[in-house]
Amino acid sequence: MKKEIFVRRTPMPVPAEELFRWHAEPGTLRRLTPPWETVEVVGPDAGLAAGQQVELRVRFGPFALPWKARIVEVVPGRSFTDVQVKGPFASWRHTHRMVPTGPAASYLEDRVVYALPGWAPGRWVAGRLVRRKLERLFDYRHQTTAEALGGGTL
Repeated sequence: MKKEIFVRRTPMPVPAEELFRWHAEPGTLRRLTPPWETVEVVGPDAGLAAGQQVELRVRFGPFALPWKARIVEVVPGRSFTDVQVKGPFASWRHTHRMVPTGPAASYLEDRVVYALPGWAPGRWVAGRLVRRKLERLFDYRHQTTAEALGGGTL
């Protein structure tokens, strides 16, 4: 199973602790879901705690697939990591890092290590589509986060 790595890092106009707090608020996952995405949050979006599980429904045309993720690690004020328990990927591990860069600034880094299911030619085609989808998704998420925290347009 070939693993891919996607990383998006963006400066934020607030301390890392405030950035973490914002991500820990109930409802943040819904706020970070782009309007064009065919993903629905169906299970708790109640904040951050190790062991907490969230359930999504992902639509592919007429089909709806469950996607369950569990938060496996939380470092208060600095990071949290979720892994796919069940879903469309062969594997998925997403680490959200909030790194201080000064007394009133930080950067947000999303690092996703994932593997696609299926056979090699299909993974090659799907891999390009997934990569573009991740770029668009995390551009939206980082822009939304910066705007919510008073940073305006990136």
